[in-house]
Amino acid sequence: MAVELQHLTKRSENYSQWYNDLVVKADLAEQSAVRGCMVIKPYGYAIWEKMQQQLDKMFKETGHQNAYFPLLIPKSFLSREAEHVEGFAKECAVVTHHRLMNDPNGAGVVVDPDARLEEELIIRPTSETIIWNTYKNWINSYRDLPILVNQWANVMRWEMRTRMFLRTAEFLWQEGHTAHATSEEAQEEAIRMLNVYGEFAEKYMAVPVVKGVKSANERFAGAIETYTIEAMMQDGKALQSGTSHFLGQNFAKAFDVTFVNKENKPEYVWATSWGVSTRLMGALIMTHSDDNGLVLPPHLAPIQVVIVPIYKNDEQRAAVSEKVMPIVDALRAKGISVKYDDADNRRPGFKFADYELKGVPVRLAIGARDLENGTVEVMRRDTLAKEIDKLDTIVERIPQLLEEIQDNIYRKALKKREEMTVKVDTWEEFKEAIEKGGFILAHWDGTPETEERIKAETKATIRCIPLDAPEEEGVDMLTGKPSHRRVIFARNY
Repeated sequence: MAVELQHLTKRSENYSQWYNDLVVKADLAEQSAVRGCMVIKPYGYAIWEKMQQQLDKMFKETGHQNAYFPLLIPKSFLSREAEHVEGFAKECAVVTHHRLMNDPNGAGVVVDPDARLEEELIIRPTSETIIWNTYKNWINSYRDLPILVNQWANVMRWEMRTRMFLRTAEFLWQEGHTAHATSEEAQEEAIRMLNVYGEFAEKYMAVPVVKGVKSANERFAGAIETYTIEAMMQDGKALQSGTSHFLGQNFAKAFDVTFVNKENKPEYVWATSWGVSTRLMGALIMTHSDDNGLVLPPHLAPIQVVIVPIYKNDEQRAAVSEKVMPIVDALRAKGISVKYDDADNRRPGFKFADYELKGVPVRLAIGARDLENGTVEVMRRDTLAKEIDKLDTIVERIPQLLEEIQDNIYRKALKKREEMTVKVDTWEEFKEAIEKGGFILAHWDGTPETEERIKAETKATIRCIPLDAPEEEGVDMLTGKPSHRRVIFARNY
């Protein structure tokens, strides 16, 4: 094992520390000089880029276009939608001045007191307000609708307790903002994008998710309905992994965005917004990784296959390279990302451990004896199993193996979630179950008061009301009031 792995905390000892260790040691990110903000390192950003590219493709396939809106939002914009500003007021970073100056007393650079802005500007915590102020200029008639726009951007929310990728003051995300002529179209859009997120999470991230609707307490500030995909991490905690909001006409009314409908009458526009962020990186790490490091799904791995030559001298190295390079070229022609690591400044054992730590799905090792036998050692990162394959057929084997690994890590995560999902009917059962972690299916009377009491006493929240939850008559475990279906409770990140 490489030196790095000797200090990777075991999940069973301290799951939180294991996560923090892994983010740093696998070269994904590190803390920055700015409190609560992180530096995403090249390897971490390469994973995010693959996520971004796939999501962007899926957005465009559903008719969306990318645009970009200002980072700074006039303070007065946030005042126009009361619920929205209340939801974000405590997290806003505020720009008050536009100039610095040298301190006359020689104390370095200070804010120029004469450069105060007439109106303070807010660094965007989300962009509904600036975008709907813009849409007012774009929309006149029903012929201008729908508007299907997405933005890739950074946002700032002044978080007090931060953890890399999961919760940082500044993070990267995409935010879709759409405008529609009818309520039905907007609601269809919100569900459509929820399904895009669900497909991406399961097909590409190999993370099983529950699609559902949020309770009123957990709803996005200013939304009529918030739809969510909820994932379970290995420690049994939930992670909200993407949300899609039906905003009704709230923002259109706040910014006076109307259109002339087919009956030639003015009407307020209907809206949605939806987003996922670099929090997905946290979901990816915590769903699949193990005590040896990252386990990456092949569909998102920056390096899908690494080939490590084993040689004693330059002659053997040249012989292995001669055999390997056509294999590298053939795999790349199939669209597979391959790295041939013949660097002579690190021993093969170090390389093996390093690529294991970084979650590379498939590792091939080839030495002089393999050349004689026409074989190659193949190791899969998901199971750490090794096998000997034929060199002549390895190009055909690799694509199939990558799909096997993708499927296996999804099924493993799904099995874990199923094992940690329980139904409870009484308050005592609930309190016992929540200490073990996982998703708890329980009846709820539908009131915010009961939800708040459960949260106060157990730190568990309603993650969602599953969209596919069957009707089931029962009673709330705490109040005894009637309930018509079970909801998912869990502690969460």
